Amino acid sequence: MMLDLLFPNRCLECNRIIDADLAVCNLCFSHIHFTHFDFSGNNILKERCLLLFPVAHAFALMQFEKENISRKIVHELKYRNREKIGKMIAGWFPQYLDFKGHQPDLLVSVPLHPRKQRERGYNQLHAFTDALSDLYGIPADHGLIKRNHYSKAQALKDKQHRLQAENTFSLTRSITGKHILLIDDVFTTGNTLATIAWEILSEPGNTVSVLVMAMDE
Repeated sequence: MMLDLLFPNRCLECNRIIDADLAVCNLCFSHIHFTHFDFSGNNILKERCLLLFPVAHAFALMQFEKENISRKIVHELKYRNREKIGKMIAGWFPQYLDFKGHQPDLLVSVPLHPRKQRERGYNQLHAFTDALSDLYGIPADHGLIKRNHYSKAQALKDKQHRLQAENTFSLTRSITGKHILLIDDVFTTGNTLATIAWEILSEPGNTVSVLVMAMDE
């Protein structure tokens, strides 16, 4: 209580004092660029995914434009030790996401390498994914996929590193005949999601959909 009085939580955009569980005030929330994508139909995220791997459905909640509010919110979640922002973002989804009969069987978030997770102290996607699991009644599995290398695959350039990047992720157990929703914070190149998707699709009968908090330009 004393810390809240001395260091009140402030809106990331306008600096107004707000509730401790929020990231932006109501006025600034109204300025967030939500995509209004249809999970069951076609959208630009699905088109971008299809260039990399077979995807059944795709959904991004927000646009990740330069200097906009969504970028500030996601960066606060990832780099400022505010894991509970993930739960807050998940709470926005029921207003914008309806699976319309295409509900996945399992939620799977992109894993961090164990070393990276120890350094950060948490995986920014876990609280978010668990909250979505509760909201939609879909089980989540944080252990299905493991990251095998600490280095960032997208930054690796030479042949040896490209070969290593192909094995960045692996399944920890066999899974078949499931519709799996892959979850990440931001879709940029899509390389990370593609690598994981191909691992899942290598098992018989699986289909993959994608959900991200935000999609980069």
